[in-house]
Amino acid sequence: MAKTIAIANQKGGVGKTTTSINLASGLAYLNKRVLLVDFDPQGNTTQGVGHHINIDEPTVYDALMGDVSAKDCIKSLKRPPLDIFPANINLAGADLELAEIEEEREEMLKKTLAEVKDDYDYIIIDCPPSLGLLNTNALTAADSVLIPVQCEYYALEGVTQLLQTIRLVQKLFNPKLKIEGVLLTMYDARTNLSAEVGQEVRKHFKEKTYKVHIPRNIKLSEAPSRGKSIFDYDMNSEGAKAYVALTKEVVEANR
Repeated sequence: MAKTIAIANQKGGVGKTTTSINLASGLAYLNKRVLLVDFDPQGNTTQGVGHHINIDEPTVYDALMGDVSAKDCIKSLKRPPLDIFPANINLAGADLELAEIEEEREEMLKKTLAEVKDDYDYIIIDCPPSLGLLNTNALTAADSVLIPVQCEYYALEGVTQLLQTIRLVQKLFNPKLKIEGVLLTMYDARTNLSAEVGQEVRKHFKEKTYKVHIPRNIKLSEAPSRGKSIFDYDMNSEGAKAYVALTKEVVEANR
């Protein structure tokens, strides 16, 4: 049965989608069976792995809110060698529709993924940059949360709300939910700020902070616009080396 990891931070621009794509791809290139779930209405993860949705193609929205099965929505890719559960702007309306459902609305994604959970080793969920019902669904469906933290001022303040949401989900819907790890992103070794934020995050989260940090790297920024993981775009880049290290840390922690 798959280990389900939600990549979450309610702040945008912290490297959440980049981490979702490249961690999922890294696991896939280690011959793990991987499902990458795009749960962000912007659909950046879907586009970032090079999948272009046809007008009549069912997406995660249809599986969540309609009577379409997950297996009818999931697409298999060759590079990276993983399966994508795609999303598009239709998902934006799901928050409002979920709010009108009275029972078990927080468990819709969990039920959707239950159909395919035995088919994979890892399910990676790219969460939206918000704290609405979509995020609650992702956290309820997940075994653990990986939190990307950008190396900037007030980095930890941005995580505080997410931690409160995690505690609430643990209390009400998913008592087994754990923090998988905290990942420092956009790390600039030339600045004191990155080092200071890194120290602060490690002091707060201790061993939950990954040893590797993800550097500011132009190749990481370019890869999604080409519809490629960093491994398919530039395997020799510093960004690729960092995500290789992260992938190994995640696998080691889940042995």
